[in-house]
Amino acid sequence: MNWEVIQSYLPLYEKAALLTLKIGWLGIAFSIILGFVCAIIRHYKIPVLHRIVGIYIELFRNTPLLIQLFFLYFGLPKIGIAIDAEFCGVLGLALLGGAYMAESFRSGLESIEPIQTESALSLGMSRTQTIWHVILPQAISSSVPAFVANIVFLLKETSVFSAISLMDLMFTAKDLIGLYSKTIECLAMLVIFYLIILLPVSIVGSIVEKKLRFAGFGE
Repeated sequence: MNWEVIQSYLPLYEKAALLTLKIGWLGIAFSIILGFVCAIIRHYKIPVLHRIVGIYIELFRNTPLLIQLFFLYFGLPKIGIAIDAEFCGVLGLALLGGAYMAESFRSGLESIEPIQTESALSLGMSRTQTIWHVILPQAISSSVPAFVANIVFLLKETSVFSAISLMDLMFTAKDLIGLYSKTIECLAMLVIFYLIILLPVSIVGSIVEKKLRFAGFGE
């Protein structure tokens, strides 16, 4: 292990890590919004939209992100829709993540007993109040483990962004290995940077889950 090599490569990895985080968290933020909307549509079986959302979820959950990125980055320009690599990364991650988040949120919604809705309505709450103040807090709490797992999964999926020429961590590692053949150093730094990105997410997710359980949500 050559520590001088690691020190000289460090600025390149830091820059790549910032790009990875930027695209990853933007994609995750949009995936949460998309997943939440899709879960509501599927759970309450909104006509027409329910079927469209079902097709979208099955399509994106059962195809690799790499293929989706290729379609967005190389396929869409063929029909006159050109997007840059960063936007493609965010969009691809949001669409993939939205499908997984939707199922996580939906499972949380379906874990709530119907009697809770009936009780809230019988107490004079409107259906909207029931959803926002009774159903959603419990559903979100129940979804936390799957939600955190999805975030970790999506951050790891950023490793395929190198396929569309984004200078992310994986692209940087492969580029440096190809140029200087410092395989051990490059891969060690790649592992360390992904651990730095992913471990805090797992730890914070576990803490949040425990606090929600202790507060009585999701029981």
